[in-house]
Amino acid sequence: MTSTTPDYAALTAQARALTAGEPDAVANMANISALLFHALDQVNWVGFYRLQADVLVLGPFQGRPACIRIPLGSGVCGAAAATGQTQRVDDVHQFDGHIACDSASRAELVVPLKTEAGQVFGVLDIDSPQLGRFTPADAAGIEQLAAAVQAVIGDTCANPQV
Repeated sequence: MTSTTPDYAALTAQARALTAGEPDAVANMANISALLFHALDQVNWVGFYRLQADVLVLGPFQGRPACIRIPLGSGVCGAAAATGQTQRVDDVHQFDGHIACDSASRAELVVPLKTEAGQVFGVLDIDSPQLGRFTPADAAGIEQLAAAVQAVIGDTCANPQV
């Protein structure tokens, strides 16, 4: 049983409002993580990983402590960053190379974040303790939200001196 699909257009508008005029990427990622964590049903982790060289480094998040570094191509997050494609996984235990940061997580949705030139600079990761939690509508909604806000976090993430 999956949850009701949230109003992603409203969430995107809220994310835009939260980040409007704020140049600090960390502050923007923190607010977006909190927004999604409290708006989405049946999630246990929402956050960002920033790509630095060939490693994803933990950014702002909501949830239990997480893996700090994920090699490019490893796990669901690493696959999204390496391919530049959203990863929607119904059962993470069936995903070859899954990295179990929280043993309660069963499903995962990871959306790559890209610069205007199309270069991946990070990922937005959402985990759920419910198998099959994320639908294609959830993936499309989170992709829409990420596209709307990646410009306000991209410049700083792509330049990892933060």
